[in-house]
Amino acid sequence: MEDDGILLMESPQKIFEKYHIDEEMGFALPNPLETLPPPYDEWISIAKNLPELIKKNELRKKVDELKILSIDGLSGHKLQRLAHLALGYITMAYVWNQGDGDVRKVLPQNIAIPYCELSEKLGLPPILVYADCVLANWKKKDPNGPMTYENMDILFWFPGGDCSKGFFLVSLLVELAAASAIKVIPNLLKAVKNQDEVTLKKALHYIASCLHRAHKEFEEVHKHVDPSTFFNVLRIYLSGWKGNSQLPEGLKYEGFWENPKKFAGGSAAQSSIFQCFDILLGIQQCSGEEFAAEFLQEMRNYMPPAHRDFLLLLKSGPSVREFVRSRDDIELKADYNECVKAMVSLRKYHLKIVAKYIVIPASQQPKKNQASEESSEQKNKGTGGTNAMDFLKSVKTTTEKFLLIDH
Repeated sequence: MEDDGILLMESPQKIFEKYHIDEEMGFALPNPLETLPPPYDEWISIAKNLPELIKKNELRKKVDELKILSIDGLSGHKLQRLAHLALGYITMAYVWNQGDGDVRKVLPQNIAIPYCELSEKLGLPPILVYADCVLANWKKKDPNGPMTYENMDILFWFPGGDCSKGFFLVSLLVELAAASAIKVIPNLLKAVKNQDEVTLKKALHYIASCLHRAHKEFEEVHKHVDPSTFFNVLRIYLSGWKGNSQLPEGLKYEGFWENPKKFAGGSAAQSSIFQCFDILLGIQQCSGEEFAAEFLQEMRNYMPPAHRDFLLLLKSGPSVREFVRSRDDIELKADYNECVKAMVSLRKYHLKIVAKYIVIPASQQPKKNQASEESSEQKNKGTGGTNAMDFLKSVKTTTEKFLLIDH
């Protein structure tokens, strides 16, 4: 395929540039901007003060008073990503407000029109996605310091105190640990093409070590995110309007679309990094449960288009798995299996996290019959709108099937 050639002929730098991938940060946005020029600074001002405005019940009034702004003055990718992040936060806050079941079904045109126009420009949906709240929502406290939790902060917060920071930053640090492995992908594919087992072993070994490091970062979630606050507060603001009983028709974006639209809330399934390694290792989620494969495929529409294109490019490249299978090399198979095992291990761990942060708190909720209350089925859903446990179990089981067993 001609795309094979791109991955093998061009320098890694050229490939990364073309697909908006940073050699150190992977799919995360390097050094996001924090301020927008006037008049867009009004959006930043609201987004920065969300918890306070929600607490005083002034958020919706503030949004209703905004002028409709043309997005023509937002030039440059980083400026547009910051505006998308701020408008995403404002939209979630406007819809869910104090999280007490008083839900707005219409997003007013003064926010809906610029948000939808900007979303079309960026190729993202008009809802807060993982590419916003995780990949573009961070800064260093000391610009010369390390990328560690202690030296980092998020740009915008939801109610629930430090829960937002813990959840988004731990997600980012997991992403960054795994993303370190992206830089070896071009070499790894060249090694397959050139039948160079030594280089391939090295690359696989390095990928496994990055995935193990991602697991270590994932364990930090217990330290920084309280299960009750996550379930009862933050999760509400991350919920979308697809498969959500509180917005069965979806959300109406006033002045932009005639009918309400359904979009899934932000979810780790929208991260390109783990789909990237599934493709690279030849782990085909489509050979598992249909609903899980379909959901992962759908979540690609919530990724920046350049990252989506990179996944398609990888799919067109030479098959690492087939090459490893074709060689009579026990060490090579072991190195490949180590990568698959690391993916299984991350997914097993994710199941534990979902049990602790969603399933257990959901089971502890008092039973209420008010119409505004979520159904028990809704409570067990992840922010992406699926039953999180069923989805992750399916993905983990499918991943396990791709271990190479010697017969």
